[in-house]
Amino acid sequence: MNESADLPDGYEISADPARIDAARVHHWLSTDAYWALGRSRDKQDAAIAGSVNFGVYEESSGEQVAYARVVTDRATFAWLCDVYVAPDARGKGLGVALVGAVCAHLEPYGVRRTLLATADAHGVYEKLGFKALETPENWMARGTQ
Repeated sequence: MNESADLPDGYEISADPARIDAARVHHWLSTDAYWALGRSRDKQDAAIAGSVNFGVYEESSGEQVAYARVVTDRATFAWLCDVYVAPDARGKGLGVALVGAVCAHLEPYGVRRTLLATADAHGVYEKLGFKALETPENWMARGTQ
């Protein structure tokens, strides 16, 4: 799937759900991602099952080093979430390459809007065309998280 020209040598991106290391993804998110701390394995497995999942893998070992998922109807709307790069793989451009590949994967569907929420990675997403909502007063949310 290597749809991102900016993917560093030695890595590949795949949307094959069979390649997702669910235990590793759960560990990453439930112990190191501020938005998912304490998330149960059952909850994470359900999230994976209900999403389009993407992984970044080292070509030599096949080890997964990053993850992202999209909740979408594949027609009008997409929500990008759980974007995570393993600490020892950060600083190589894998996050930007992964999100770029996710966006490229969604393009053929013609979704009108892809949303995400972040507290700390605005610069990463801005490189790929994401911007703050122009009319946030039109949006509403239910629930606390």
